[in-house]
Amino acid sequence: MNRQRSFIGFIVAGAIALLVIVIAGFYWFFAKNPANLIASTSGPGAAIFVSKLSPAMVSLLTNPDRLQVLEREEELSKLKTSLFAKSGIDYKQDIQPWLGNEITLAITTLDIDRDPENGQQLGYLLALATKQPEKSREFVELLFSKRALAGANLAVEQYKGVKLISDNSQPEQDLLAGAVVGEGFVLFANDPKVLRDAINNVQAPDLNLTSSLEYQKARKELPKGGLAIAFLNLPIVAKWQGLELPEQTYNSEIISLVLNPKGLLAETTFLTSLEIFPPSPPLSKPVGALQYIPASAGLAISGSNLNNLADSDLAKLWKQATATIYGSEEDVVARLAKPLVDVQKRWGINLPEDIFSWVQGEYAIALLPDKEQITPHWIFVVEKSEGVEQGVARLDAIASSNGLSINPLTIDKQKISAWTELTTATKKTDAKEGASFSIETKVLGLHTTLGNYEIFTSDLETMDEILTTKDNSIIDNPNFKDSIAAIPLPNQGYIYLDWIKSQNLLERQVPILKLAEVLGKPFFDNLRSLTVSSYGTDTRSLKGGVFFKLHK
Repeated sequence: MNRQRSFIGFIVAGAIALLVIVIAGFYWFFAKNPANLIASTSGPGAAIFVSKLSPAMVSLLTNPDRLQVLEREEELSKLKTSLFAKSGIDYKQDIQPWLGNEITLAITTLDIDRDPENGQQLGYLLALATKQPEKSREFVELLFSKRALAGANLAVEQYKGVKLISDNSQPEQDLLAGAVVGEGFVLFANDPKVLRDAINNVQAPDLNLTSSLEYQKARKELPKGGLAIAFLNLPIVAKWQGLELPEQTYNSEIISLVLNPKGLLAETTFLTSLEIFPPSPPLSKPVGALQYIPASAGLAISGSNLNNLADSDLAKLWKQATATIYGSEEDVVARLAKPLVDVQKRWGINLPEDIFSWVQGEYAIALLPDKEQITPHWIFVVEKSEGVEQGVARLDAIASSNGLSINPLTIDKQKISAWTELTTATKKTDAKEGASFSIETKVLGLHTTLGNYEIFTSDLETMDEILTTKDNSIIDNPNFKDSIAAIPLPNQGYIYLDWIKSQNLLERQVPILKLAEVLGKPFFDNLRSLTVSSYGTDTRSLKGGVFFKLHK
């Protein structure tokens, strides 16, 4: 395990480099000179080296030097320097002349020697496309000669016509194996066996990823012009994490990063052998409920028909994804939807049964961050349809059973129903007069009818903002307009997150996000918002995308 540690660090550094290069730098370059940014249209060629049982593969499909805008802040230079610092390799002199238009990283196997007795030893493969095979061979010889001078013992073998070089490193160093295969790729791995398996995968096509039916189906879903793609074999990813999922709906996922004049679209497709259904018919335009969400919202979720959400394709994906990442669905819900969890606990309600069950039309949910308090304000807008009136009456009844009063109010001539709680406040006076008491009314929620919609809010201030700023809704926000314009129609609605307004809230709820911000600082520094949606009509796949809008 010690021998692998440094190489794992090398692979992780490479992965971070790819992500930063693709995500953080693309937008500025694209705005200046899109014609020079050329991405492969045929997908990653290195897939022929990767086993169909590989858990994950990620590929950059353009030469990183085409993203020279990062040189403006010296980010790309720093990445190149740090990546090869310990090896004594100079990127510009030794790698740049021969590096082609693809860099692929893959976890090839969960255990290199398939012996559970000595622990799990992951296999890593790094494939670099070469446009000058002779120069790349010189580079491999140079790299290993430098390692030999540093004390490593080299081993050279011919395997099925390919020269493999590896070293038997000292414990404090990393184990490395390398080869130039044919005229197209330079391969590096953390064990010679990984390289031998990669060569076997080429010579026995039924073993490699390109022969996988799941991968072939996923490739067909790729949009044109993707800068980078990632492919995940979900059951093996779960096994890698040591998880036994209670429900395994989706078998694989493919992600593609596509440039857009306004930002970056990360489009993904989840594939399944089962028949799945969306929660409702797709929408051809944004829902009207958004007109009541103020432009100040940090998070807005919109769509239609919540009453069968639990049995939908989105719900099945949510269960599988959260179980894979967090180990249980409850953990991630408690973190990301804390305001809604708090409402359930305070009122003693069950959201699916007491609210979602009667939402058959349009809906919009929003959180409005408040600098003065930790808990954000919330808004829930639902279109009038069969069952809504009875649903509202049921909520009133639940409020009453919890000791709340239902009081009529008027704001800007608009009649409102408020759920209130009476509390006493004590004020100390002198000893002779004793203490004085006052009764205070605390508003725990409100609802009113506007047009064809019932609107619920957490407090008076939020309701007042909705009523008095009718011409300043989120649908009039230019940033929101740009974001949803990048999402294909028809779709299932949107999850829109204003990063600037919600950053503090999200960091409190998801502490690990701060680490992600450090690793991807150029990206997060430029992030303006992100928008998530699902679309597509295939009953054997779930297709969607995340649009990242960055500052100009």
